[in-house]
Amino acid sequence: MTEPLVVPRGGRVRAIRARARSTPVGRVLWRLGVTVLGGLVIAVGIVLLPLPGPGWVIIFGGLGILATEYASAARLLTAVRRFVTRMGDWVRARGLFLQIIFGVLSVAFLAAVVLGVWWLYREL
Repeated sequence: MTEPLVVPRGGRVRAIRARARSTPVGRVLWRLGVTVLGGLVIAVGIVLLPLPGPGWVIIFGGLGILATEYASAARLLTAVRRFVTRMGDWVRARGLFLQIIFGVLSVAFLAAVVLGVWWLYREL
C-alpha cells in the first residue's frame, strides 16, 4: 500500500515535486517536464514579441520556470532583474521631460515593430 501524500509547507506543487524527485526516474521526468514547459512558455513569448502585449513578461515567466531546475537560468533571470531595476532607476532619476521622451521613444519603437510585422504579413 502506498503512503498518503502529505502536503508539506509550501503547497501541493512542492509535494508533487518532492515525490517525483524521490526516485531517479522521477527526477529525470520532472526535469524533462520543467524543461518542456519552460521552453513552450518561452516560445509563446517569442511568438508574441512583435504584437503589443506581454511577450517579454511571458518570456521571463518561462525563464522563471526553467530557473526552478537550472542554475544557469536562475543566474540569467537574476541578471535580467538587476538590469531592469537599474534601467528603471536610471529613468526615474532623470527629469520628467526625459521620462516623457523615453516613453514616447519606447511607444514609437513598439509601433515601428508592429507596423513592420504587419507590412511583412501583408506581403505574404
